[in-house]
Amino acid sequence: MIKEQVKKIETGIVIDQDTLENQASRIYLGIGSNLGNRRYKIEQAKYELSLRNIRLVKSSNFYESLSWPDENKPKYLNIVLEVISDLKPLELLKVSKDIEISLGRKKRYKNAPRECDIDIIDYKSKKISQKINLPHPRMHNRNFVLFPLFELNKNWKHPISKDHIKKLIISLPNRDIRSIKQI
Repeated sequence: MIKEQVKKIETGIVIDQDTLENQASRIYLGIGSNLGNRRYKIEQAKYELSLRNIRLVKSSNFYESLSWPDENKPKYLNIVLEVISDLKPLELLKVSKDIEISLGRKKRYKNAPRECDIDIIDYKSKKISQKINLPHPRMHNRNFVLFPLFELNKNWKHPISKDHIKKLIISLPNRDIRSIKQI
């Protein structure tokens, strides 16, 4: 009986309960940069996060995408991280903003190019709407979030809509699907 259960788990017929519990405890962060040495800034942000009680579980590859809303601005380089932390959402947001500033981010106009941007994409599959909106309210429309997130977790579902990530990616405009590339 035990051997049968193990075989089912190994082949994916049954999902191990521990896997489900671990998935619910994950936090996904998006990091992007379109000014200066983009790759260095992102790697530095990963390092700074690790110094602040945030454990990196997985990192996506780098993805390059057009700047939004002004495509004439420098292209963005983005990744998504799967992390574990005991920090509460507002504490994690503060740490993220402090790291952005330490890496040269300056207060500019909305959607301005930036040295470093760290967004909380999904915090433990929870919906939070007091002082912070989680999951990220526009993440389901962003190719530079969905593609690297899919790379990390092909079974991820939006915490509010419960839409599978494949459905969200297919829902993107064709232009958004074609304009992003893995580097």
